[in-house]
Amino acid sequence: MCGSTAALIGVQIASAGLQYKMQKQQAQHEWWRQKKQNELAKSNAIQRYAAEQLKIRQVAKRFADKEYEAARKAKKKRAEFITQAGGAGLAISGSTERLLGDYYRIEGNYKSSLEKNMNINISQYERNLEAIQFGQEAQSTYLTPPNSNLLFASAALGLANNYYNLQARKEAEGIK
Repeated sequence: MCGSTAALIGVQIASAGLQYKMQKQQAQHEWWRQKKQNELAKSNAIQRYAAEQLKIRQVAKRFADKEYEAARKAKKKRAEFITQAGGAGLAISGSTERLLGDYYRIEGNYKSSLEKNMNINISQYERNLEAIQFGQEAQSTYLTPPNSNLLFASAALGLANNYYNLQARKEAEGIK
């Protein structure tokens, strides 16, 4: 009977050692998986940041081009108007001045509208960056590195528990 007890204890020790090794490997793989998930979340966020930055630069360039074109057209029209009025030997009258002022007003309103739209785009860009950051945080996981000492202690306590349960059962059955 003593030989079977020793064999049973040996099997339990081997089983506990194998479980310890498997749990340690599983914890290591889980930690690697968590690190990979965080790397992917960061890479995704970087790509989305770059895309948003490119988009806002393109929008800013479009608005700058529109503003330049509007200023160029307005200067050309005013020059034509002044040339026609001055070329005919006419002095600029009140109605002519109001018409010229109307050109300035329209140009100012257009530029103001462009600036307002650009500010809206910038505001949206900033919200998108916040959303990207929030998305990265949501995709990231907490890293739980494997704790070999805790796994070993758990395996040792499990083995001790099995041993004492075996001893208690033997005593209850009256076996030495």
